Amino acid sequence: MKTIRNWQFVQQNDNEIILSCDDKHALHLFVLENHLIRVLFKRRNELRLDRTWMIAPDGNDVPWEGRDRMSLEGFGLPNFKLEQNEQTLTLETDVLRLTLHQPLWMEWQHKVNGEWKPLTKDRKTGAYQIGVSEPGVAHFMNRSDDEFYYGLGEKTGNLNREGRRFEMRNLDAMGYDASTTDPLYKHVPFYITKTNKDDSGASFGVFYDNLASCWFDLGNELDNYHIKYRSYRAEDGDLDLYFMYGESINAVTQQFVRLTGGTAFGPKWSLGYSGSTMQYTDAPNSQQLLEGFVDHCAEHGIPCDSFQLSSGYTSIGDKRYVFNWNYDKVPNPNAMSDHFHSNGLKLAANIKPCLLHDHPRFEEVKQKGLFIKDSEYDQPENSVFWDADGSHLDFTNPETVKWWQDNVKQQLLEKGIDSTWNDNNEYEIWDKGARCFGFGNEIPVSLIRPLQPLLMMRASYEAQTEFAPELRPYLISRSGCPGMNRYVQTWSGDNRTNWTSLKYNIKMGLGMSLSGLYNLGHDVGGFSGEKPDPELFARWVQNGVMHPRFTIHSWNDDGSVNEPWMHPTVTPIIRDAMKIRYQLLPYLYDALYQAHTHDEPMLRPTFLDHEHDENTFVENDDYLLGKDLLVASVVEPGQRERDVYLPNNQHGWYDYYTGQWYSAGTTVTLAAPLERIPLLARAGSVIPISERIANADASKDDRRGLNIYPVLGVGRSQCTLFDDDGETNGYQSGNHITLDIEMVCDNEFVSLTISRSGDFTPAYDSLVVSLPIGETRQLVINGKQYQTGTNFSLSSAK
Repeated sequence: MKTIRNWQFVQQNDNEIILSCDDKHALHLFVLENHLIRVLFKRRNELRLDRTWMIAPDGNDVPWEGRDRMSLEGFGLPNFKLEQNEQTLTLETDVLRLTLHQPLWMEWQHKVNGEWKPLTKDRKTGAYQIGVSEPGVAHFMNRSDDEFYYGLGEKTGNLNREGRRFEMRNLDAMGYDASTTDPLYKHVPFYITKTNKDDSGASFGVFYDNLASCWFDLGNELDNYHIKYRSYRAEDGDLDLYFMYGESINAVTQQFVRLTGGTAFGPKWSLGYSGSTMQYTDAPNSQQLLEGFVDHCAEHGIPCDSFQLSSGYTSIGDKRYVFNWNYDKVPNPNAMSDHFHSNGLKLAANIKPCLLHDHPRFEEVKQKGLFIKDSEYDQPENSVFWDADGSHLDFTNPETVKWWQDNVKQQLLEKGIDSTWNDNNEYEIWDKGARCFGFGNEIPVSLIRPLQPLLMMRASYEAQTEFAPELRPYLISRSGCPGMNRYVQTWSGDNRTNWTSLKYNIKMGLGMSLSGLYNLGHDVGGFSGEKPDPELFARWVQNGVMHPRFTIHSWNDDGSVNEPWMHPTVTPIIRDAMKIRYQLLPYLYDALYQAHTHDEPMLRPTFLDHEHDENTFVENDDYLLGKDLLVASVVEPGQRERDVYLPNNQHGWYDYYTGQWYSAGTTVTLAAPLERIPLLARAGSVIPISERIANADASKDDRRGLNIYPVLGVGRSQCTLFDDDGETNGYQSGNHITLDIEMVCDNEFVSLTISRSGDFTPAYDSLVVSLPIGETRQLVINGKQYQTGTNFSLSSAK
């Protein structure tokens, strides 16, 4: 690759500035928002790929064939200042300033109290590089010792990525080491830098809109000929980066999720417990085992909302064939679905985008031209897939999309399946020149590999919405790229069963959340290897119930199944943890709604809401679920108490179980018996809870409570709580209930003002309002005195 050195101003088209570089390349600068500037290079004045599928700034989906890469639609396009001379060119918005220097390197500043402060800068030597004889791009920036790096999606190890090198190459990494393995399943070329250069708390994110495999080096590499640097290198594609500034890390994360299309609002039942295992659908009596799971849940008092069918239901022999029902294992899929539905459970079915060459319908699909094509010959590409040869479906072909959607409807939805589990969609095609249809403009697969799973899940999403337009669809996908947040819930893939996975999956989840993938979880109990022992299983469930996705899944070496009742000695502990999950389901559902409407992460590192507290940046095993619950997981065997640092929120924290208040900004030692992990609520918060511990059926959810955690002494707080029928799009037209709650505390009273809006009439007509044990102040609601633990009628809401 060659360094781009000299630039020359060419012209300005409103919010686009065009420069010529080295008399052969073009540099386009776009001022998109006050906090967002885009930098795009065109090699020899041409784009390697003239479309994008990851950018959706207006909340609407992009066209199937992609969004014009040069489009500015959906951006605010603010006024800005432009100054230039022979050596520099400066763009300046209200909060962000970009200066180009000669030879080419860029410098970024942000405005603090009316004064421009340094934010970051490129490496002055070889900042931007573009391949000449072969494709490839690179970008090098300075690196400071006082910077923290977060994001890059699903990555192993510490949450702070500083000092490591990472690769983006979607890979089926079954049994990975959650502390070291790289690469993994997802392609998320975005990271956040937290800078400590001054007291402004500035952060910024850089997103590279490129689907080619790439590498990030955040301090692992050193070169004597350059000062400390970090780098982005891609094997193909365009050098097209979005630079976003934020006054906080959370502001940067929110900008990124908005840039890529927001978060899907799934049904409430998608937040309940979902059972799953490879063993059931691999067994010859699959339907009997699956229906028996429902009965076992009832027998053991385990609340459950869904079950995920692993791919064994499609088998012929020991291989798997998408959209092929094995009627020996599952004689009557409709009857099986009816059994689940009659007990209040939904079904999700595993589907894969690769057809083995002996698939009963392979020749049909081949004749229709629905596969990605070989780089040299007029035939489907050939890949190894589940111990056999197969060919991948090409979702850049509209005919493939139609074939897929027809089969989702006919083979799944019409048989009572409620959801699609889009799996094994990493598209491990190592013929880099294999040809994708590209909606009529052929594209090599190496340029768009992560796009295929993105379009696969979109095809499934639209099939579900077309089949049941009144319902909000729920989908799952393992692989993908930015934009998948528009369609699916995801998880961290096929983890290994050990304490290391339990510990580092937490950090992986937080990294995904900071990268715009809010609705996530892990395979609780571990997917591959030996089955978890009772202690590990109990601790994993206690952690798992505090994630948006809560699924116990397994493919254990000994053929055993991870189920809530697998270890009778800890089944009561598992049951109690799951009761906490269902008690908190209204809180989780409100958090999902906040993610959908206000781009708020559901899982939050402790520093996300407490950046002023430097102690929260120390690597730890704690996290926030929503803004108000602090989860302190136990990730070490034999541990029966936990030192927990309580982030400095000024007002303190309450023990969720006992109501004990603790001062903020301190480290406390909390009991962590095997029966529970420490859980704390923020002082000043209101936690909605369900007193019905059962599946998420809004028509039966008739017992609802509010746990009030008041500020000690004098203080004020407010919150908004959302609820609806949990399934339909009616909330968009007013069919919801929203409670606005203001809390005012003084030395005598805890006073709540509760007002109500929306047309939805829930099954509960009152709220049990409770103060912590030991709270002696008088509870007042809308001017009337109440005893703690008594009912407040919704008809009394203002």
